[in-house]
Amino acid sequence: MTVPHHHAVLLLSCPDQVGLVSRITHFIFERGGNITDLEEHVDESSQRFTIRVAWDMQGFTIPAEALPEAFAPLGREFQADWHISFTDKRPRMAIMVSGYDHCIQDLLWRHKRGELNCVIPLVISNHRDVEKLCAFYEIPFEYVPVSKENKGEQEAYEIELLRSHEVDVVVLARYMQILSERFVNAFPNRIINIHHSFLPAFVGGNPYRQAFERGVKIIGATSHYVTEVLDEGPIIAQDIIRVSHRDMVKDMIRKGRDLERIVLARAVKAHLEKRVLILGRRTVVFD
Repeated sequence: MTVPHHHAVLLLSCPDQVGLVSRITHFIFERGGNITDLEEHVDESSQRFTIRVAWDMQGFTIPAEALPEAFAPLGREFQADWHISFTDKRPRMAIMVSGYDHCIQDLLWRHKRGELNCVIPLVISNHRDVEKLCAFYEIPFEYVPVSKENKGEQEAYEIELLRSHEVDVVVLARYMQILSERFVNAFPNRIINIHHSFLPAFVGGNPYRQAFERGVKIIGATSHYVTEVLDEGPIIAQDIIRVSHRDMVKDMIRKGRDLERIVLARAVKAHLEKRVLILGRRTVVFD
């Protein structure tokens, strides 16, 4: 069996200028790197250049641990925001969920199939509904009940629990609790949520009821990074499905749940593969 080589992945954004692609690719070439994937984009409104480039580390003359320091002078010259990661380090992804199990079932199934390149060290839930599901997939389950009286204390416990497991990203697979600013700030740009609506329409609770009452002809789902402002974080993935006057709220919920699990999985996969660049309230999601 052929063992795949590990790759370096550079995500970079900076003010647009002449020769950026050439300078970056030459940095890789002159050190023996073989580029396997490259995509770049210039935002015309902000004149911001973004790029994702991956290269094979076999034969590369700079060891992985020294690569960020070696690239830093170029990053400073470009006035860039950038990050280099490596595919041999599997991100550690925790899942938080409440009573609905359709999204977590899909994530655990895809993880078992090898579609999501990550380690899942634990699942946290304020209900016990998915405990047996986690046992089936051999994923540690932590029951953390939350009430108005103990929410602050339990959130502090959850933060320490996630830190103790060295979690890189937290996925809210229909976790029906609003996270505090303290929680969000503990994992900036590392919490991914699925909202059962095509944001920015129908924010907050009961979006299917809101959509039904407005008589919409399409419904959607949105996966986004969590910020301190509810349902307004940078969007990673969205999709829609058509509905009609024949569809009641229960029909919209049934159709919407199919979208939720697909959209969340798409967003999680893009994040794990380092294909998402955050630019303020927006994202660039590379193919």
